[in-house]
Amino acid sequence: MRLRNIPRADEIIAESSYVIQDAKTVRGAWKQAFGNDHPIHIEVGMGKGRFITQMAFDHPEINYVGIERYSSVLLRALEKRETMTELQNLFFLCIDARELPEIFAENEVERIYLNFSDPWPKDRHAKRRLPSREFLSRYDKILVPDGTVEFKTDNRGLFDFALEEVEPAGWILKACTFDLHHDGVLSEGNVMTEYEEKFSALGNPIHKMIVCREKNDPAQD
Repeated sequence: MRLRNIPRADEIIAESSYVIQDAKTVRGAWKQAFGNDHPIHIEVGMGKGRFITQMAFDHPEINYVGIERYSSVLLRALEKRETMTELQNLFFLCIDARELPEIFAENEVERIYLNFSDPWPKDRHAKRRLPSREFLSRYDKILVPDGTVEFKTDNRGLFDFALEEVEPAGWILKACTFDLHHDGVLSEGNVMTEYEEKFSALGNPIHKMIVCREKNDPAQD
């Protein structure tokens, strides 16, 4: 789907105090940026921001960073953010996800959310898929040792691909469901994105997986 360009989106984002403008300067100092030592959760590809804005509202004890590469999409999230000035635990970034290790230092992030990511259906674009082993390698560089990645989608092909990437990437599948909204455990506390609400209303099952890094057994070292 072609994105509609919104005039002045770049300019508005560049002037917003809710968007970190030179994110590489904050690497290793995100807790100072937030002014506390709360854990940091990030959403990669946040779209219009419904999910992460609601999460920040529901969990003031956690700091959130929403990442979106397209300024015209980020602008919509920013408009939501500006109506919730009471939030003190949410910043946005307009960057490409490939830059994550340049933006966050080792052990700086506790959890990463991937919600309804672009499926990049052509085989030659597999490395661009956010749950690919290439991106899992990037997440590995910024997560705390017991950090997790949570991935939701209605795209069964992309979900199957993500499941196949877990073990070769050296990660472990902690939890998995092919029908989130009928899973009594994984659906607890679930916050829906705009896409999730749309797709589930059409009867599409929502798939979810939670993965973590594989731990080395000290006895085998």
